[in-house]
Amino acid sequence: MTVSLSTDPQAWDAFLGRQRFRPFLQSWTMGEVYGDIGQEPVRIEMRDGDDIVGVCFGHVVPAKRGRHLAVPYGPVVNAGIGNGTEGIEKLITALKNVALQRGCTFIRVSPFWPMSASPFPIPSSLPSPLHLLAEHVWYLSLVDPDPWQHPLSESRIPNPEERLFSSMRSTTRNLIRRAEKEGVTVQVSDDPARDIESFIRLHDETRKRHKFTPYTNAFFRAQVARFAPRGECSLYLARYQGDVIAASVHMHVFGETSYHHGASSSMHAKIPASYLLQWTAIRDALKRGDHVYNFWGIAPPHGGNPKSEIRNPKHPFAGVTLFKTGFGGNVLNLVHCVDFPLRPSYHLTRTFEVVRKWRRGF
Repeated sequence: MTVSLSTDPQAWDAFLGRQRFRPFLQSWTMGEVYGDIGQEPVRIEMRDGDDIVGVCFGHVVPAKRGRHLAVPYGPVVNAGIGNGTEGIEKLITALKNVALQRGCTFIRVSPFWPMSASPFPIPSSLPSPLHLLAEHVWYLSLVDPDPWQHPLSESRIPNPEERLFSSMRSTTRNLIRRAEKEGVTVQVSDDPARDIESFIRLHDETRKRHKFTPYTNAFFRAQVARFAPRGECSLYLARYQGDVIAASVHMHVFGETSYHHGASSSMHAKIPASYLLQWTAIRDALKRGDHVYNFWGIAPPHGGNPKSEIRNPKHPFAGVTLFKTGFGGNVLNLVHCVDFPLRPSYHLTRTFEVVRKWRRGF
């Protein structure tokens, strides 16, 4: 097997689209998004002869706490390669070389690997003090039974809308009906580059209300600008009495729809527009023939017991967990993020992040 920097977008995405887990954050286009906001993309591919058998995308983050290479939901390798093999080690070694050349102090890798898989196998890795991305993913299967089967199942859910609607929590169904009765309308923007500004205004209000660290506005604009012309991004706007009171950015890549960003206004706070918005997006995913609707992160079970229904109330995703799980579905628990220290200064970063995690209470 050989490892090198990748230069072929079509071959990269074709490989990724064939895998069981094919997160759009590892797509070629996502690298272009990070490049647009000044974070250099690094794309490494592994080949067995002429065939790609593994890919890994990362981006250089010039953070004050330590310049590093972040790998979102990668690497992605053929099932036959497996975790802990020579191939994974080759990819990590190549990442280390590239990261050192770019002045990084560490690499942060957040694999999209289920907890049932082996722990990250490469020596010299440390559990990250903080998560890079959601590690407890709530998803809704739009096929029967497994949306992540490979090859993809074509067995559709009988009467899918009716079946999905009936599987929701009764409160969620009632709130969807109430939004419709109150006159809420939901539409997909016909000009996402224009309407992303409405989303950004709502998102800024949401950030201040819930006190979380957001993506930058430049990131939102770049993501829409890169994915929307490819037909892989939809911007939803929920209106009530002429005002946009909820909005969301949904990605639909490789047969999956992902609820990636959401925002709402405190104006008309009692109008459940976000519920109707999500149901509209789910129905659109069915019409596209997608296999899975990914709500992204929820809070982990309190105390670490995977069977517990009680969620950690101090986790950053605690506020949205009840909302997301009300639509029905299942949780996919992923392995924890790991760090690969490259320079001694990493340990200062680690200490800072451990303290920040403690202050946040999770």
